Amino acid sequence: MIDLRSDTVTRPTPAMRKAMAEAPVGDDVLGDDPTVAALEEAVAEVLGKPAAVYMPSGTMTNQSAIRAHTEPGDEIVVEAEAHVYYYESGGPAALSGVMCRLVSGNRGVFTAAQLRAALRPANPHFPRTRLVCVENTHNRGGGSVWPIDTVAEVAQVAREAGLRLHLDGARLWNAAVVTGIPERDYATFFDSVSVCFSKGLGAPVGSALAGERDFIARARRFRKQFGGGMRQAGIIAAGALHALRHHRRRLAEDHDHARRLAEALAGMSGIRLDPAAVQTNIVVMRVTRRAASEVSAALREAGVLVHATGPDTLRAVTHLDVGSEDIDRAVECFRRVLEA
Repeated sequence: MIDLRSDTVTRPTPAMRKAMAEAPVGDDVLGDDPTVAALEEAVAEVLGKPAAVYMPSGTMTNQSAIRAHTEPGDEIVVEAEAHVYYYESGGPAALSGVMCRLVSGNRGVFTAAQLRAALRPANPHFPRTRLVCVENTHNRGGGSVWPIDTVAEVAQVAREAGLRLHLDGARLWNAAVVTGIPERDYATFFDSVSVCFSKGLGAPVGSALAGERDFIARARRFRKQFGGGMRQAGIIAAGALHALRHHRRRLAEDHDHARRLAEALAGMSGIRLDPAAVQTNIVVMRVTRRAASEVSAALREAGVLVHATGPDTLRAVTHLDVGSEDIDRAVECFRRVLEA
């Protein structure tokens, strides 16, 4: 079975399993786990931030960041299909008591002018806007990359308004590889940055949140409050550390595979797809003759797993468990299913 549902389905490599098996461990809640400490130090260095904290998931890093930046009754500005709003179970409302001011971007990317238009004036009738969230790359935008000039312009408007900025960089690694811009150059515009190890980097568990030391100390409290305090977490942190050190550059292979898949599918009857829109490892396509759920079910029978993300939309994601031959086989499976 060729699994293109998500890059979260990756399995640890033998070298990663070895690192996990041999990792020195301690009690992370007590600050005694040396492998977790090494991971947090490495993440902070890569992102150019003073400190970082390891957490079980990207949802927890994002929601801990929102809680640490805000107080109940505040408002955050997010893109209308951002992960923190769309896929995190109502976390901003349930965990932080904040409202979301939605901005409709172009494939997840909004402009400085759109941000400025969304800002509320100081008035007791309105919630207090405190935080702007950016997602790079943007999941529902099809793995779209924020141009760094756009990031800078949005950040300038936010700073002029006295707002803080959070980067949901679950796939920031992909943005850095495709643009050649180091992660820390993107991170410099933000007060906090969340990054994920269990997607394209292939670790089994975890994300990290980076920022100033006082901010990270506050976020640690919310990690504990949200149930994310871990004990001998070095076993899983070792997988994340191995991924951080060894798997970032290889993301270019996933991007190449995604482009190959997109170019092949774009020529098939029954699919609408612009290969030029595929910037990283996510391929979003529209099916025109049958419901997406029906095509997805037929592909499963043929040996390919993809997600139906809408009535007529499919998503395929390349990752380290999908090789060049798998792409060729997947293309043939698509062809048979569409011709049928």
